[in-house]
Amino acid sequence: MAEVVDVQAETIGVGSVIAFALYGYGIFINQTIFGLEATTLAMWVFAGTFAAVALLHGAYGRRPFALAHGGAAVGLSVFLLATDGFQALVGLLVLMGSGITIAVLTIRAGNERESAAT
Repeated sequence: MAEVVDVQAETIGVGSVIAFALYGYGIFINQTIFGLEATTLAMWVFAGTFAAVALLHGAYGRRPFALAHGGAAVGLSVFLLATDGFQALVGLLVLMGSGITIAVLTIRAGNERESAAT
């Protein structure tokens, strides 16, 4: 039987640690890193984390998860690049829709694993 490795958790964990470190640096040490706002960089790390998870799911053939995480990356990126309220709203709506999709897919996958184990 082939060993299954869940790289999603590690990828999200590494991205989160980097993002929180940047956020903490921006709050407690200095607001900028090389002239860029540290808190904004933290958000870009989260967008990159979503993109990385999407690529990993795509590589493992889990297309629905790949599309959902890719949508989250796009939604957060649109929000971060928004120049007006409408663009920000569109980005947040895409991010929210992708997040809901990720949650539903994750619950379904967990239920399928439980039913296969019994």
